Amino acid sequence: MKIDPFLPALLAVTALAFIWPAPGATGGPLHADLAATFGVAIIFFLYGLSLPTRRLLESATRWELHLVVQLSTFVLFPLVVILAAPLLGRTLPEAVVVGFVFLAALPSTVSSSVAMTSLAGGNVPVAIFNASVSSLIGVFVTPLIMAWYLNATGGGLALGDVIVKLILLVILPLAVGQALRPLLIAQVERHKTLVRLADRALILAIVYNAFCDSMIGGVWSGKSPLLLVEMVTGTLVLFAVVYLLVRLVCRLLGFDEPDTVAVLFCASKKSLATGLPMARVMFGASPQLSLIIAPIMIYHFAQLVIIGIIAGQMGGRKAAETAREEAP
Repeated sequence: MKIDPFLPALLAVTALAFIWPAPGATGGPLHADLAATFGVAIIFFLYGLSLPTRRLLESATRWELHLVVQLSTFVLFPLVVILAAPLLGRTLPEAVVVGFVFLAALPSTVSSSVAMTSLAGGNVPVAIFNASVSSLIGVFVTPLIMAWYLNATGGGLALGDVIVKLILLVILPLAVGQALRPLLIAQVERHKTLVRLADRALILAIVYNAFCDSMIGGVWSGKSPLLLVEMVTGTLVLFAVVYLLVRLVCRLLGFDEPDTVAVLFCASKKSLATGLPMARVMFGASPQLSLIIAPIMIYHFAQLVIIGIIAGQMGGRKAAETAREEAP
């Protein structure tokens, strides 16, 4: 597999924040906080431009597949983590536990779910529909799940303020991007690489600012390296549990292999590109933000590697079967 340059870039800005946090902190000379704040609106505007509205209709009637994916994404995932939260709270800081719940409440990722489904020979239109619709649902459902959890555990979340910010920085830019899509989609396709770089640069700014503020605020001081091991272990266990449960559901419902692949790859993945901007909106510039986003960053690495390996193996088997069938 080719290494996505975005992954080492994430590691690089995180390491830079630990080594030299002052320039990227809120109010610092790089003004990363301003890029992170206004970058949220730009990210969702670009998403609105890129959302393939017509292609969503290609598999809209496959309601049973869509239901499994969306229930797995927004019910099964949070349920698994919330049930495990008391156990997680025994060893992990409270902000990291919140980060795991936030990870579980996020929508599925779009681009990698579609790419991996295609590589494995799965049902690509189903993957496009579910990954895209999941992102739209997540704009509304993710904050509601987090508000319910934080209020239930005494953390509290000013839902009214969050809703206003979501409307201004997420929903409105998304709607404007979708409305302007017919006029600008040709330009977006022509400059696809530049648009992708801008999107990722803004995500990196959010990560950099969050970790810089955490370092300045002393959030990571005194934290044991074992914390990283515990977070990695937690994300891997979470992935395995959800993946196996969704696969069992697909088998019980009798889905064929292409449909199962699409459902599995969409239902087991979470969107870093959506999660980081939404975390910035919901939790603001709190020094604890880096602890909250750490699980989704780790999960992003893990899901790309694991699903990439699985997709490669599936694609290889499918290619071998096709070659045997075509052989004289």
